[in-house]
Amino acid sequence: MSDFFNAVYEYVKTVPRGRVVSYGDVARAIGKPRASRQVGWALHSNPYYGVVPCHRVVFKDGSLASGFAFGGSGVQRAMLEAEGVAFIGDKVDMKTYRWH
Repeated sequence: MSDFFNAVYEYVKTVPRGRVVSYGDVARAIGKPRASRQVGWALHSNPYYGVVPCHRVVFKDGSLASGFAFGGSGVQRAMLEAEGVAFIGDKVDMKTYRWH
């Protein structure tokens, strides 16, 4: 596994329950600000389901990934709602739940 993927997984493990970050947030946090698509690829390939909470990573506007690796956007939404994350329509309320 690449150092990049490992850096993504280690950072995402720090995102607290009930909070979200964007793919770009992750990319910037690991020192690769132009690599948000690669962050998405790393999370889609996440071999650590249940350890790396990839459901807490969303698009910058709060949209969910239609290709969420562990069951699609409906499963991702249910997982976030179970943690107390609220939505405005079909998007996460980023002003309230985005973790900085």
